[in-house]
Amino acid sequence: MESAAAPRERAKAPDLVLKNPPPKLIVTRPEPDASAFAERARAAGFEPILSPAMTVAFSSAPPRLEGVGALAFTSANGVRAFAAAGGPSTLPVFAVGGITAAEAARLGFQNVTAGGGDVGSLADAIAAAFAEGRFTGTVLHIGGADRAGDLVGALAGLGVKAELAVLYRAVPAASLGSEAAAALAATPAADSVALFSPRSARIFLDLVRQAGLESRLKGIIAACLSEAVAKEAAEASWRGVIVAEERTGESLLSTLLQEIGGESG
Repeated sequence: MESAAAPRERAKAPDLVLKNPPPKLIVTRPEPDASAFAERARAAGFEPILSPAMTVAFSSAPPRLEGVGALAFTSANGVRAFAAAGGPSTLPVFAVGGITAAEAARLGFQNVTAGGGDVGSLADAIAAAFAEGRFTGTVLHIGGADRAGDLVGALAGLGVKAELAVLYRAVPAASLGSEAAAALAATPAADSVALFSPRSARIFLDLVRQAGLESRLKGIIAACLSEAVAKEAAEASWRGVIVAEERTGESLLSTLLQEIGGESG
């Protein structure tokens, strides 16, 4: 599932006038995406507060590429990890969606195909390309230690040989960021929190409970990148849970702007 915003994606200019002072938005995604998203949120009229739910650690060992005819990435971090390990940019790339495809293009990959944003659509795109003879050999899925969906299994069911190479892991944060904890404890509490993956939503809720602040969530909005994220967020009580119309950071901000503007209008 797509879980990171395109590096150069910009929030749409808001049509709504937000309250003053700017509404506080807790940003839970890991760096480097956290700061990039925060910049767009600030431009859209929010006061972003960084509290990454995870940090991403890359493997330094490059994967074995014997017999590999194409690469599959299910996150932008997979692309970054492969590039950081010295992997070549000459192989055909299949990305889970536009966000990951944009990161692959930014890092120099020339032959990039984007799926529809989930593992199923990615597997279908790869199988179609294989049947058309656009590549031969094994598909190497560059993934993390924790993954949503089984791309290798899905491809096997479609007659395409694939293997997994784990090149990064996302390590849960030990606690909420101090500014985020203060914003949750304040009266009134922070206005909203941006949640980008089911796992980050689970970790954020665990950290909030650890800090003894779960009751404060009843005063804020959970802005979720997808329905799967919203399902995890629903384990707590919020002022509201909203889902981005599209799986992009831009859409998440636009949807949140509409929600907050509607409440204040």
